[in-house]
Amino acid sequence: MSTFKKLLSPYNLKNIALSNRMVMAPLTRSRSTVNHVPTPIMAAYYGERSSAGLIITEGTAPSPNGAGYPRIPGIYNEEQIKAWKVVADAVHVNGGKIFMQLMHTGRISHPENMADNATILAPSAITPKSVKMYVDGKGDLDVPQPQEMTTEDIAHATQEHVQAAKNAIKAGFDGVELHSANGYLLDQFINPHANKRTDHYGGSPENRSRLTLEVTKAIIDAIGADRVGIRLSPNGGMNDAGPFDNQEETFKHIADHLEKLSLAYVHLVNHEAMGAPALPEEIRTYFRKTFSSTLILSGGYDAQTAEDDLNKDLGDLVAFGRPFLANPDLVTRYTEHADLNEPNPETFYTPGKEGYLDYPILHKVQE
Repeated sequence: MSTFKKLLSPYNLKNIALSNRMVMAPLTRSRSTVNHVPTPIMAAYYGERSSAGLIITEGTAPSPNGAGYPRIPGIYNEEQIKAWKVVADAVHVNGGKIFMQLMHTGRISHPENMADNATILAPSAITPKSVKMYVDGKGDLDVPQPQEMTTEDIAHATQEHVQAAKNAIKAGFDGVELHSANGYLLDQFINPHANKRTDHYGGSPENRSRLTLEVTKAIIDAIGADRVGIRLSPNGGMNDAGPFDNQEETFKHIADHLEKLSLAYVHLVNHEAMGAPALPEEIRTYFRKTFSSTLILSGGYDAQTAEDDLNKDLGDLVAFGRPFLANPDLVTRYTEHADLNEPNPETFYTPGKEGYLDYPILHKVQE
């Protein structure tokens, strides 16, 4: 029986000491208030999972324009900063490390989930196909056509990401992960299905990659390269993204420039387990060869497949999503080869503690 020696071994993420190589993947859970303020149950939720080597939070809006889903958290005002500090403290008191994922939803949005003064923005005025957006009390609604961003809008969105990163550090987080995957704003610029621009943010792979790289560099300049990671999803099938022509050239260009920025990590997502095309092997191997900092692998892993890929040196860390969702003590369960709790999809995005704080823990301390 495998002891998962590699997976459970400590790891140095730049200047951050991780207790193991298990990463809690970012998981939208919709437990914030309707005004996108984190709630006390979120501190309990993340605190229970602090045995992960690294926690990456659910996608967090850097601005009102980026808060397209119901009850997702934001990090653009003081009330949110104070609420997030409680979360970071709950993880740190248990010895954990936590990065905040900055997620601007872009065109994957609905005005009824947003503030009155917010605008649905995107690289081009293209409505995503076959995408519905849930609105509390109304169910799944059609996603409206977004407004094409001006160059001024783009510059403003960049600064919003920078301020959000500063706010996350102010709230006590160890770093931030920039969400440039899964069909959200930055990935919308990368993908020509969503980006039909003819200026220097559209057309060529270099132009479509420009905003992701500009935002990454601006955040690095603000909080330091050791505190910045990025998530990418080549071939990702979410939110009307998917494969595109010259995809390999595009992501090789991104890999080359991320290497120059010396950020903490790249988080590559493989959506194959969700029915999308697999992460292209040539892109994964190019990142492994070119990017000298940490590579996080993600997508349908269990302990054994994670251990196998780490031993093959395909990556340095492995992210787990649903296993951590349903098993706050996932590290203990893998260590002891214990059975896992099964997740309940019906409570993934519902408000309240049910399906959030009630998954059994093996060795729960009685209060």
